[in-house]
Amino acid sequence: MQSEPNPWFARARDEAKSLLAPIIRFFARDDVKAAWQWLKEPLLSVLVVFALTTVIAQPFYVPSGSMEPTLAIGDAVFAAKFPYGYSRYSIPFMNGPTPKGRFLGRLPEVGDVVVFRLPSNTSITYVKRLIGLPGDRIQMRNGRLWINGKKLPLREAGMGQDEMGDGRDLEVQKYIETLPNGREHMIFKWQWDGQLDNTPVFVVPKDHVFMMGDNRDYSSDSRVPPDEGGVGYVPIGDLVGEPFIVIGSVDFVKADGLWEWPLEFRFSRIFHLVH
Repeated sequence: MQSEPNPWFARARDEAKSLLAPIIRFFARDDVKAAWQWLKEPLLSVLVVFALTTVIAQPFYVPSGSMEPTLAIGDAVFAAKFPYGYSRYSIPFMNGPTPKGRFLGRLPEVGDVVVFRLPSNTSITYVKRLIGLPGDRIQMRNGRLWINGKKLPLREAGMGQDEMGDGRDLEVQKYIETLPNGREHMIFKWQWDGQLDNTPVFVVPKDHVFMMGDNRDYSSDSRVPPDEGGVGYVPIGDLVGEPFIVIGSVDFVKADGLWEWPLEFRFSRIFHLVH
């Protein structure tokens, strides 16, 4: 014997049907079906791309030379989203207050190249190298980097071209710097008594990291406080991802206009791995 449905449930079901009836009739129209068939593949493609750039990787553009010689002006890089977990900044074009926590979050390692939101203006994206973790003591003395009371080893690595924002190329000495965990990376250094070559000791606060550019004399980074136009300490919640490969590069500084960008495309930079 089949029981009768609850009267309240039956009324709710009938009201729902009456509310949905116009929508159902609309999507049952032949012209709407045809439009959906035409639109569904582009819309699904957009949704897939949005999901991938949110969860897996997202392209970013490098507008300055602060990370030379690792990254060149005009590089476009893919940054993996998952290494450090997810926050509101994992979603493309998302802005707002720095989130306090991260889903599946973990700390980066010293030496990682990291894309992050500028703490003083989270609508701006930066890329620098992570030099200090919470509790680390960072200092520059006579142009040399000290971490936790130890001077980092440097060895010469030939000369390189430091591309300035005005289109000039300067011959600069390259060095290989060895971090306390044994990781090595290239830096540019062309003076030893500049404004950022002698600093106080920076003690990295809890839930923050310390960032520096590989172009040591041409990088406004965590050595410079935000009220002076620098980066300051970067909250963990501002981290976006880890760049791992260059997918394209245009030397737009030397181009007179957009029409010359194809002539200034750097084919040698394609698939260049970011270390």
